[in-house]
Amino acid sequence: MYLHLGRDVAVKYDTIIGIFDFDTSTHSHLSRRFFTAAQKRGQVVVVTDELPKSAVVCVENGAQTVYITQVSSQTLLRRFESRALPDNIL
Repeated sequence: MYLHLGRDVAVKYDTIIGIFDFDTSTHSHLSRRFFTAAQKRGQVVVVTDELPKSAVVCVENGAQTVYITQVSSQTLLRRFESRALPDNIL
């Protein structure tokens, strides 16, 4: 299954390491260092021209990618949880 991040970008559920809200995660110096280092390594993919609201960190085949999106972390989490559950549970 895939999680849609905006535009034409979707990532596999099993590659997602974390979903981070920009309003809260950028307050920490450790988070800022993580995002800055990922950007310097060319691991950041910006999915929006609008104000970014969240970041989705994925690892696939040992390669890390940080997706920056305008979709809120709450919306992404709801999408993730609703698709991750078997149909008979909903």
